[in-house]
Amino acid sequence: MHLYNLTLQRATGITCAVHGNFSGAKLQEVIVSRGKILELLRHDPNTGKIYPVLTQETFGVIRSLIPFRLTGGTKDYLVVGSDSGRIVILEYIAQKNAFEKVHQETFGKSGCRRIVPGQFLAVDPKGRAVMIGAVEKQKLVYILNRDAQARLTISSPLEAHKANTLVFHMTGVDVGFENPTFACLEIDYEECDADPTGEAADKAQMLLTYYELDLGLNHVVRKYSEPLEEHGNFLISVPGGADGPSGVLICSENYITYKNIGDQPDIRCPIPRRRNDLDDPERGMLFVCSATHKTKSMFFFLAQTEQGDIFKITLETDEDMVTEIHLKYFDTIPVATSLCVLKSGFLFAASEFGNHNLYQIARLGDDDDEPRFSSASPLEEGTTFFFGPRPLKNLVMVDEMDSLSPIMSCQIADLANEDTPQLYSLCGRGPRSSLRVLRHGLEVSEMAVSELPGNPNAVWTVKKHADDEYDAYIIVSFVNATLVLSIGETVEEVTDSGFLGTTPTLSCSQLGDDALVQIYPDGIRHIRSDKRVNEWKTPGKKNIVKCAVNQRQVVIALTGGELVYFEMDPTGQLNEYTERKDMSSDVVCMALGRVPVGEQRCRFLAVGLADNTVRIVSLDPNDCLSPLSMQALPASPESLCIVEMGGTEAKEETGETGTVGGLFLNTGLQNGVLLRTVLDTVTGDLSDTRTRYLGTRPVKLFRIAMQGSEAVLAMSSRSWLSYAYQSRFHLTPLSYETLEYASGFASEQCPEGIVAISTNTLRILALEKLGAVFNQVSHLLLYTPRKFVIHQESGHLVTIESDHNAYTEATKAQRKQTLADAMIEDAQEEERELAAEMAAAFLNEDLPESVFGAPKASAGMWASVIRVINPITGLTLDTVQLEQNEAAHSIAIVKFSNSPEDTHVVVGVGKDLTLNPRTLSNGYLYTYRLVEGETLEFVHKTVVDELPGAIVPFQGRALIGVGKFLRIYDLGKKKLLRKCENKHIPNFVVGIHAMGNRVIVADIQDSFHFVRYKRAENQLIVFADDTNPRWITASCLLDYDTVAGADKFGNITIIRLPPDVTDDVDEDPTGNKALWDRGVLNGASQKADIHMNFHIGEVVTSLQKATLIPGGSESLVYTTLSGGVGMLVPFTSHEDQDFFQHLEMYMRQEHPPLGGREHLSYRSYYFPVKNVVDGDLCEMFNSMDVAKQKSVAEELDRTPAEVSKKLEDIRTRYAF
Repeated sequence: MHLYNLTLQRATGITCAVHGNFSGAKLQEVIVSRGKILELLRHDPNTGKIYPVLTQETFGVIRSLIPFRLTGGTKDYLVVGSDSGRIVILEYIAQKNAFEKVHQETFGKSGCRRIVPGQFLAVDPKGRAVMIGAVEKQKLVYILNRDAQARLTISSPLEAHKANTLVFHMTGVDVGFENPTFACLEIDYEECDADPTGEAADKAQMLLTYYELDLGLNHVVRKYSEPLEEHGNFLISVPGGADGPSGVLICSENYITYKNIGDQPDIRCPIPRRRNDLDDPERGMLFVCSATHKTKSMFFFLAQTEQGDIFKITLETDEDMVTEIHLKYFDTIPVATSLCVLKSGFLFAASEFGNHNLYQIARLGDDDDEPRFSSASPLEEGTTFFFGPRPLKNLVMVDEMDSLSPIMSCQIADLANEDTPQLYSLCGRGPRSSLRVLRHGLEVSEMAVSELPGNPNAVWTVKKHADDEYDAYIIVSFVNATLVLSIGETVEEVTDSGFLGTTPTLSCSQLGDDALVQIYPDGIRHIRSDKRVNEWKTPGKKNIVKCAVNQRQVVIALTGGELVYFEMDPTGQLNEYTERKDMSSDVVCMALGRVPVGEQRCRFLAVGLADNTVRIVSLDPNDCLSPLSMQALPASPESLCIVEMGGTEAKEETGETGTVGGLFLNTGLQNGVLLRTVLDTVTGDLSDTRTRYLGTRPVKLFRIAMQGSEAVLAMSSRSWLSYAYQSRFHLTPLSYETLEYASGFASEQCPEGIVAISTNTLRILALEKLGAVFNQVSHLLLYTPRKFVIHQESGHLVTIESDHNAYTEATKAQRKQTLADAMIEDAQEEERELAAEMAAAFLNEDLPESVFGAPKASAGMWASVIRVINPITGLTLDTVQLEQNEAAHSIAIVKFSNSPEDTHVVVGVGKDLTLNPRTLSNGYLYTYRLVEGETLEFVHKTVVDELPGAIVPFQGRALIGVGKFLRIYDLGKKKLLRKCENKHIPNFVVGIHAMGNRVIVADIQDSFHFVRYKRAENQLIVFADDTNPRWITASCLLDYDTVAGADKFGNITIIRLPPDVTDDVDEDPTGNKALWDRGVLNGASQKADIHMNFHIGEVVTSLQKATLIPGGSESLVYTTLSGGVGMLVPFTSHEDQDFFQHLEMYMRQEHPPLGGREHLSYRSYYFPVKNVVDGDLCEMFNSMDVAKQKSVAEELDRTPAEVSKKLEDIRTRYAF
């Protein structure tokens, strides 16, 4: 069995975000790391949208990113710290839209190790040096400079190692043009290691250490080190030189401290707390991330606490001495991993969990009535300031980037009866969690919908002048009339446009610079800008059946297959070409391409005929209307469209030049198939056809503009968009109802829209999230969702949600009441009334937890809820709140054979669970009756001694993993009755699959155990297991002998029982027999074979065998914690597998990964990769240089077009 790995949706969680002028233009970009992916985001300050420009897999773990700029430069480079044991400096090349490696210097072993640098990066603010550090011991400094050609140079590394030292954070200190200095938060553990009592460890102090790079002597010295009072968690560098006082801010538990070398006294300020907080009072408060904003005249910092509150921090200075730190509450947003303040006045927040947001900074919060907290205020040690959180005031949210991270669980099913299955995934954490229904398709935003007087059959938009940015008219054609609407603030009917309104229209277009043309069955109407009208009437009884127009040419087909060609002369007059051409059979459809820039005409006309052929006809004056090439079609054509795709437009802001794409002929057939064929721009030859089935209706094609280049809208029973995006062709359905006819639309509100008709309505639509694979409908949940089951009869889901460190709703209300009572009691007599009012206000205030976070209780406190939800409407049909400290961990729908007409839901719950070390007071099995798939009726509760980790229905009973015991339970009157037990699973059961009498059990750290249930003896006997330990997170049964599993280190593996394994074994309680039989020391006497190993690089949270497209083949679909969706698909032939294996081999040589990691060793991180070809690497073939593509394709005895066709075929056979 050989498999091919494909990513359907890349990870959406962000681990780190940095900003800078990477393209060298005025606009700032943001670069984010998504675990193993680098992505460049650009934001449009006019629309406020943020969108990806470039996404690239690095096949390595990105641990840290930092931008730097050489002194006096205008362009930022990106330094990447990864698991490759190398420092890599990347430059973004705007012309190619690609990252290029400028330098790659090896310094250590690969892998994320304690003493190999890569975890921390710090850069000198003047861009002269960069420090890269490990968690322990090693730090290296590289000097950066330019050579005579202004290229970036890098020195050999200078060591700043110190043994027995752990580093927590590092930053570059702004010292102007003095020697570059780096500040580190360190701790020395030498004494703690030597002290067995543990006292030294309690007293260990953190150090703030300065390292100075002496540019004269070219080495690094440990300049200065001082112990800190608290344990710090990160450093913020303060602007220095001419801009500020220099030094660092140390963020630590409950305090923020300013320190600088010299006679500057330490300035210390407590971190303010929320007034009347329900949090555990013993908990400290930390700042988790920060952003610095610096202009010529001032600077400030925004720092976010772990509750999501952002404070604006400013420093008061007196002649380079800092006298005070000021903190002011700014706003509250969801907790972020990175904040980036852009020069254009926007704040990008990469959320820790859930969607990422872009905010506009509307105010700087200087003139409002929020109190300012100062380090100079007298406060007793251990007390702090208080503030009241409020909704956004200084920030305005302008855009949101969808993020599925973290996906806790996912199942694929077609509950909405749409032919294409949906992915139901549980995402998020705490009060920001949601159930998201993912469908393959582009999200469509409806701008306007208006009813028309009848059912129209076509719609077009035209501009008044060629240079206009926006369209002027929408023309709607009916069976016997034409309606003209003008586009302004509103859309209204006009009658003076010069169009003939008493006839249906076949086509219309903008002609020349400022004229319009309307083609109707009886002739052609040419409308000049001064409203003069020229008419050309059809000869005799003939009518125009089909036509094709562009800015300078008109071609019409008369009844009987006669072609007439008109071209515009320099005076703006339409001239008929002298000859006409008779086609061999009736013309079914025609298409002209756009006139290329700087040319007089489009050279090719495509004509589709009733004899199932499409012909390319030349329009060149030398051989006008002579046939050039022809393609036979499998069915009769319905429509044609010639587009230029794959090119890029010139961008003013980055100075990129445009590149020319290729010409493609798109053919829509009447049987619902779309063909895309390459049209040679010189000879007009047709080659390299790709086919795709779109739907049940004949396919109509329309050319529209998307992101400045041409795209094709194809309409069948679903509408599809074919477009080029990030050097790959995409063909994606629109998640919208069926449309009948469309045209591109540009107005101020909607610069790249679509105007379409559907029955008797006119709709204006916009597509914003290009490149997205799924669109999602999100339904909010209360706590972190853990698992869910689908009730097949009703299509409803039963979910369990549980949060650690949390209060249930009842406990929250009770704590609020206690606090309110305390407020009244603590008040003096005369202040009682005021206190009572405050207490009432406090009880009534309702800050949404999805923004302000849920109160943190303390370890061992749990809140859980069981919910029945309709996933299509998002309605919650029933909820069961569990008591405080009960944590739901597993769920199953079981039909017990002794109560056959009822459906029962069994939920496994732990009481007073602490995670490390794992202890609990006891476990419960709650049994509910599911009434009509909508409500849960409590039946009884069974006490068990361990945590129930997995439940599955088994032969009319329930098979439950309670701790490490595997048990069969049956339904009793007062509780579940234990019928059978196996005690030989080593640690803890996390998953169970049953098929016939065979049970496959996943252990938390010991892989799979194959168990046989002997009915006659009522015994569960382990007869085979795996040879490798695996920490299973998700598993899926592929067939009777084969199981796929994923572990917490990001590997997927498939194991299978060899054919000679027998499951008819007797119980062997002593274990002696196993030893004598096979010489296997531990576990079962028979072992399973490993068929496949592959390292995904992200924790896989669900595995399922599923078909993702109607008529497709089955594949193994996985979802990951960081929000990625991918699949492993089997090869159907040996030659395919051989081809892709060779392609992968050449790609490894020709296209080494960006981060410096070897692709083969990355995919073999824990187990050597076996029987899997990495499709993500193979698909990078399309984004390589043309010369490299040619050389790789020649090695494979193919052309580059054939290679990319094979890549596309294997993708569309299984997915999208």
